[in-house]
Amino acid sequence: MSEGPETTSTRTDETGEHVDPGAGSMDDGTVAETASVEQEHADPSADGADAEPRGFQTVGVPKEEYDELNDRHLRLVAEFTNFRRRAEGEALGTWSRAQADLVERFLDVLDDLTRVAALDPADEKVTVQSIVEGIDLVEQKFLKTLADAGTELLEPSEGDPFDPEVMEAMMRVPTDDEALDDAVAQLFAKGYRMGQTLVRPARVSVYKAD
Repeated sequence: MSEGPETTSTRTDETGEHVDPGAGSMDDGTVAETASVEQEHADPSADGADAEPRGFQTVGVPKEEYDELNDRHLRLVAEFTNFRRRAEGEALGTWSRAQADLVERFLDVLDDLTRVAALDPADEKVTVQSIVEGIDLVEQKFLKTLADAGTELLEPSEGDPFDPEVMEAMMRVPTDDEALDDAVAQLFAKGYRMGQTLVRPARVSVYKAD
């Protein structure tokens, strides 16, 4: 009895096409390996609320250490802010005291000027000469007070080179002398400087050669 042709087991799907039952199937080992790979690539945050934040995993810093460093940072910021406020308050207080000391220096000058202004010209003992002498004394005392406060008097003379750093040219005076070009011609108002700070430049006229 002859054997019939070898047949292969097939099945027909709903469309009527033959489908190989072995196609697309996986044995138990393949299924287990696929499940393992999927588990490795799963989102760690999907395990629940107790999962450690991704940022801590990236930098490798435990949450307790991070909280400690953050608290230390906040304390340092607060301490620096308080220090800056104290420093600003002390600087403002120092500046106010310096201004008060400067005003106090001129109170005696103001008292002398008040006494001179109170002189009665109708009094026979009061003369023009005595008034002029009184004003002159007040001026000298005022200048001394300025010098004691560290103020430098800027009083250029005729022929001095014009210095734009400490002088202000109010007008130009024509001259035929080339040697006097850009030299001080006349002083209109004295200048004053305290340390490196120019309080007021000396106001002068300047020679200008044609």
